[in-house]
Amino acid sequence: MVVSSETCEGSLEWEILERSIRNFIELSQGAGPVKTSQAPIKLSTDLILHNLKLLEVRIVNHKMATPLCQKMTDLILNFLMTVKPEGELEEACTMVLLALGFHNAGMVIMKLWDRMHQDTLPPRSLLVAVGKLNLCHGTATYIGATWEYVLRLLRKAQEENDRLALCHVLRGLATSARMHLDLGTKDEEKMDITPELLSIKAYQTLRVLYNRWSLKSKSKVTEQALVIIGHLFYLVPPPKLKNQVNWLTRWLMTLMAANLNSFYISQCICQLLDALFASGSGGINLASQLENIADMLFRQVSEKVNSSDIHSMQNHNLALKSFFLLTKLYTDQVVHLLLKNLESKDINEIVSALEVFKDVFHGVPQTEKLRSEVMHSVILVIQDDLKPVRVALLNFLEKLGQYDYLDLPQGNVIINYIIKLSEPDPSNEENVQLMCSKILQRVSLPQLLNLMCQPSNALAFVALSKTATEMALKAQALGQTPYLSNYHLRPSQFISPQQLLTHLVLFSLKPYRGNEFGVSSLRLLSALHPITSLHPVIHSNVGQLWMKMIPQMLHILNDNTVKSLNQKEWEDRLLKFLSQSLLAIDDDDWLEQLTQVILEKINIFNKDGEEKAFLYKFFGVTLCTSRNQKLVKRMLSFILKTTHEELLEREGIAVAFSIVSQKHLKIALDELKEYSTILTNKDTSSILNLMKEHQQREWGLVCNTICLIYNKIILENQETIFMHLEAILTLVLQHYHDCIVEKDKNLKLDYLNALISLTELLSSLSIICKFTCPHKLKIVDFLMELIKAEPVNCLSSSLRQKAMTIITNFRKIKPLLDPEVREELLRTCYKSVLCLPPADVLQKEAPSPKDGQANVELLRETLESLRMLMEALIIEMPTRVQNCLEYLNTWLNSQKDHERERAMWCTARILGFTVKMNNFQTEIEFTRLGRLVRLLAIRCQDPVDNICFLSSQAVYNLYCILVLQKQMGRKKQGLWEEEGKSEVYSANVFYNNTFKIAKAFAEYFTEIQATTLVLTAMEGLTDSRAKVSLAAAQLMSAVMKERGKDMIKVQEIVEGIVERLNLQLEPSTKEETLQAMCSLAGNNSQSVVPLLLHRPLPWDRTNLALWKAFGTQRETTINVLQLLIGILEKHHLKLESQEIDFQSVAVTCALCEMLSGSLCQEAVQELYPRLLISVLCHLYWVIEQNTPQKMVVYSKEGGPGSKSKPLDPTSCALEAVKLVIQSAAYDKVVLYANDHHCWDLLSCPKFYYVGIMELTSGIVKNCQPYILHRILNHVRNLLYSTDNHWKILARTCYAQLLWHRSVAQTLGQDFLGNLIKWIKEPSLIMKEVGLRGISNLALHPGQSEILKNLVPLLRGFLKDEVRVTMQAVKSLRNIICHGQGEDTKVAFCSISKQLCPLLSDERDQVRISATSALGHMLHQINKFKPGTTIQKEIYAFLVPLLLSIQDNNAEVVKACGGALTEWTNVIGWSSLTQTFRHITLSDHIQVLEETCKHLVNTSRTHLVGELLFQSFGFLKSPQPSLRAAAVTFIGLTAKQISLNQIHEDDMTLLQKALENLRDDPVETIQSLVDTVLKKIDTYMHPESEYASRLSRMSSSFFKFSGFKPPAPRKRLFKIGKLEEVDNKEKKHWNWLRLHVNSLPSWHHGR
Repeated sequence: MVVSSETCEGSLEWEILERSIRNFIELSQGAGPVKTSQAPIKLSTDLILHNLKLLEVRIVNHKMATPLCQKMTDLILNFLMTVKPEGELEEACTMVLLALGFHNAGMVIMKLWDRMHQDTLPPRSLLVAVGKLNLCHGTATYIGATWEYVLRLLRKAQEENDRLALCHVLRGLATSARMHLDLGTKDEEKMDITPELLSIKAYQTLRVLYNRWSLKSKSKVTEQALVIIGHLFYLVPPPKLKNQVNWLTRWLMTLMAANLNSFYISQCICQLLDALFASGSGGINLASQLENIADMLFRQVSEKVNSSDIHSMQNHNLALKSFFLLTKLYTDQVVHLLLKNLESKDINEIVSALEVFKDVFHGVPQTEKLRSEVMHSVILVIQDDLKPVRVALLNFLEKLGQYDYLDLPQGNVIINYIIKLSEPDPSNEENVQLMCSKILQRVSLPQLLNLMCQPSNALAFVALSKTATEMALKAQALGQTPYLSNYHLRPSQFISPQQLLTHLVLFSLKPYRGNEFGVSSLRLLSALHPITSLHPVIHSNVGQLWMKMIPQMLHILNDNTVKSLNQKEWEDRLLKFLSQSLLAIDDDDWLEQLTQVILEKINIFNKDGEEKAFLYKFFGVTLCTSRNQKLVKRMLSFILKTTHEELLEREGIAVAFSIVSQKHLKIALDELKEYSTILTNKDTSSILNLMKEHQQREWGLVCNTICLIYNKIILENQETIFMHLEAILTLVLQHYHDCIVEKDKNLKLDYLNALISLTELLSSLSIICKFTCPHKLKIVDFLMELIKAEPVNCLSSSLRQKAMTIITNFRKIKPLLDPEVREELLRTCYKSVLCLPPADVLQKEAPSPKDGQANVELLRETLESLRMLMEALIIEMPTRVQNCLEYLNTWLNSQKDHERERAMWCTARILGFTVKMNNFQTEIEFTRLGRLVRLLAIRCQDPVDNICFLSSQAVYNLYCILVLQKQMGRKKQGLWEEEGKSEVYSANVFYNNTFKIAKAFAEYFTEIQATTLVLTAMEGLTDSRAKVSLAAAQLMSAVMKERGKDMIKVQEIVEGIVERLNLQLEPSTKEETLQAMCSLAGNNSQSVVPLLLHRPLPWDRTNLALWKAFGTQRETTINVLQLLIGILEKHHLKLESQEIDFQSVAVTCALCEMLSGSLCQEAVQELYPRLLISVLCHLYWVIEQNTPQKMVVYSKEGGPGSKSKPLDPTSCALEAVKLVIQSAAYDKVVLYANDHHCWDLLSCPKFYYVGIMELTSGIVKNCQPYILHRILNHVRNLLYSTDNHWKILARTCYAQLLWHRSVAQTLGQDFLGNLIKWIKEPSLIMKEVGLRGISNLALHPGQSEILKNLVPLLRGFLKDEVRVTMQAVKSLRNIICHGQGEDTKVAFCSISKQLCPLLSDERDQVRISATSALGHMLHQINKFKPGTTIQKEIYAFLVPLLLSIQDNNAEVVKACGGALTEWTNVIGWSSLTQTFRHITLSDHIQVLEETCKHLVNTSRTHLVGELLFQSFGFLKSPQPSLRAAAVTFIGLTAKQISLNQIHEDDMTLLQKALENLRDDPVETIQSLVDTVLKKIDTYMHPESEYASRLSRMSSSFFKFSGFKPPAPRKRLFKIGKLEEVDNKEKKHWNWLRLHVNSLPSWHHGR
């Protein structure tokens, strides 16, 4: 154990080591700190552990002297006794002691003895170390002494850890002692104890452990005790050991019940049995405990083995070993127990018994009795077939196979069970399949092949074939051939080679069935037939071939899957494999046997149709490879006589014939002909010998078989069969005459079925077009007779369907049918099929639901056959498509829904097939295209939805034909295809959409066709069926929309439509008819509109509806509106005529109706200026006419629940104006006109132009600029019209349009020049319009420079007529308000004198206008800081404003308030600004009083005098209100003035001015004057004595004081006198005033 060879005894290194160990011990014990230069050191647990491990390494790697070992051992033991470490520290100490023991084991063991007389147990580390050291070499001399010492310790140990440590010692002692005993004389060491004494010690130890230690529960001590006891069994004397079996068994059973680890129990039992077996016998006690021990062992065996747990695996093996030892000791008893357990109902017991039996079976003598009992028990287990038992059972069966149990009579039971388990089953585990394969390899190869080919074992075929293949390959690998003895010579016992080949090939047909059927079959074939085989299984000639072909086939299967493999190609490859194999065999006898095997298989094979069909092909291949014609003929005859009840059988016979015909065509045809001759011969026919009720069916089957055979032969021999076709068809027709004519309908059906298959094949041959059949017309004739004979009121059979199918199949065979025959054939088929009852009736009248469904399916097939027939006839004569369609007219117009539906279905199919042919080299003429389109379009609205759908399909197909023909025509002419057609049509587009149909076909109609189509469609408007009448209207509407310009008889169409609209049409039909008329009017407005306008007013509902419809389509609306506008512009009442022109009135009625809808917006917007101006002009013209009273020309519909409102020409014209504006989406203009009384103005000839101004204002305010420019451009051309109506209208609009800046800034327009011309005209209207225009121009920037020169001219209009004056004022206002700088002030000063009188004008409108304008002007003037001169001018406006403010007109007061507000801003009277701004009619006198007070208090006296003098002029005004206002103003002003300080002359002047009004004609003014005069007199002459005395006192005071008297009285009306006031005088006056105020108190004191 010492690694290093370095010697260091007595060296310094060991001294240092010893010192470090001692220091370590002292530190660890806490004896005291180590003296170093630093502080005392205390070691941690981790550090101690680290040092112990380091010490162990150093001890192991160095040689040590015994004294040093002893010292170190003592130190460690001292540490253990003192510190008593646990855990890792304790284990580390143990490892150090072991390291020391490796140097001197005896020294460490003797340390245990040294403590013999102590009461305490030695350290556990010492015990563990001693136990392990006992296993080392050189410790034999210490075994006895150690054991003696340990026996005493066993009685003392109580703690678990102490006992575990003692177990270590005992385990080492027992193991070492047994090893030395086994060595015997070969032992180099000698124990210190004899074997006898050792056995005694072992026995004592056994008893002490059992008696002193409690070992009946699950614990580690118990487990280690069992390990020791197991070793003691080998040391205890056998007699004593046999005596201990009973209590040992009971104890082990107790421990098992306590769930002790099974491994320790199994190990103990095994060691016990092994020790007893070594003694030669088990003893009586063991025999008595056999069942208990076996039961414990069975439980151990049945426990699940955990491969990751070593104890679990060892436990299982120890249990099986124990059973083997028991079997050796007690064979019969153990076998009996095993057989008994096999018959148990407990699965675990069965599995355990099988596993144990398999393990001990080789040690059991094989007697007949044993074989019989074992087979009996195994068969019982097999019969129960418990899944958990299978694996164990198969393992045991494999063992039985090794001992030839499968060869026993009952061995078949096992084999069959194994085969059953070999079948693919998801529940079977993979190892089950492998075990089954191993067992089957115990069966002989011949027997296995025989089992494999049995039908009952088909599911296990893959497993059996794999096993057989493996057996054969193993034989080849061992240099042996798969010799099958006389296998192929005993067909009675084993299957024949032909049977084996057939069986394997059939299983290869579906190679992926069971995943590996094909691969397994082919591999077995290859393995059973090596090239060198002297005894071939199949045939000796095929080895080389199979060696080449079978690997290729296996490669194909490996490269594919069940989904990717082409089954037909695989089948063909199998047939090729068989064909070449049979050619290699080249043995007629062998082939004959093979055909017999195949026929036998065919007769018994009824499960899988594919395999049976393959057998027929196999049969054909077999005969095809034969060169023996007699054999071929015989076998063909034989197969014709086999059963052909099922279609699969008949087709199989036909396929076999077709394969044989590849090499033996003549033989096959001759055999068929001979067979047919025999059947039709009364003497030789087997059918004719049957009873009549059975003959029918047999004839049908035979005919079907023969036709199928001919089909297959023709298909297989297309190049060589041509010369035999006529004979074949002749024979077929002969069958009809010989066998069918006298037979019933079922037999005819069978014949037709056979004929269908034959003719279908013929029609598919490319060479058939060259073939002429003389019997074709006869066949067609009798088929037509069959169709005619079928009833049309029921669907009794499929005769008609099959007859039509056969005729279709004959289409390629010459001669072709004549047109007359074609027509008769089509009419016959149409009548026979289209008149059949509907599907629901057929289903309902059927005897059962199943029959009803069959009838529905037969009807579908019949229609499909009719479709194919129609297509065939179209192919023959493509130019006669129209004829095929015309024959359907009767049913297309039928009153029965199902007949119309079927006829439409035929129509759609005919046209659709024509399109698909795409054969337009020859033009297909549709001479009655319009009629056809009308019919189809009407059907697009059929009440039956499916008819609509089919009709849309037919229409689309017809459209495609016309398009393709057109393209072909252009191509022939060398023209390019048309471009720019964005419309894409489809059947979905045409579905229920007559408009699209008409639009699509419109270009293909001529003018007369289009007109005729409309006239004929018109007839359908009154159809009682709503959808039909609607379809007619839609068609008519759509055609006129597309081709309305090409209509020829417009008047006739209009009258016809109006006539039918007067009838009671459906609402939807009526609407569509109106749309049709709308399209007609849009394309022919010059013809339609006059016709409608000439109808008498008021119009009825029909005419109104027509006009309203004209407003729903943009193009029509535009065209009609343009015509109506033209009428309004041209038709005016002549000057000399007084009669009204009703055509223009009718135009307004038409407009009212047209524009009442919401769809005319775009059209009205496009014509808006012209339309609006023309209607407004018409209105001007109408209001000047003398229309009869209560004349009604139009009735306006009222709202829900209200009556319609009758309108006269004027009202109608006004309504038209409103509708024009609203239709153009300018509703705000109408609202504006309503708010400004525009309609009332427009209705009055005098104020018409004012209404135009207001209406234009609404347009300017609410319309986009581009609309204004459009109107401007239109009216500009009418400004100088000779017609006064147009001129007034145009100029008014023109002037008011200038209100908008964009219009006023239009380049290239001489607006001002036109306006100046107009104001110079004598007409007041023109003057007002011109001034309105100038006023509007002045609003916009850049016009001030031009317009300021017009101020002198405009001043002249301030004294004109009211409206002219107002417009002049507004013009001047705008010029001043929008002017700039000094020009504004100059202009204002220039017009102030003319403007001021207007503030007092007797005309309220003028006064309001002037006052308002003044306010605006003052506001503008204030911006430029007016000087004294301008303020002087402005003061002139105060008196007129203060007088006007007293007016009772609220608008006048409001205007004055505004003007005074701006006046105060200019003059600086800010305290009155808010007062004037909020003045009302209720407080204007109060405001006037405050104004007068402010005037007197803040102004100079001469200014007050000037204002009073200015008011004197108003006292002479003719307006009473002004006179009264002047008196009030004078009175309020005088009240605020100290009149006693005013000069007497001035007061006299004031009083005289007022006294002149004492005789005023208005009494209220007289009264007011008297009141004012009295107040003035009071103010001038105060009468109180106190006042006169105070005056005298004041004079005396002035004299006494030396002050000068006050200045003389002021002159109120002296203009120009300056007011001079000295500051000193002001102080004197203040002093005087103070003292004067104190005089009354002084006088009172005296």
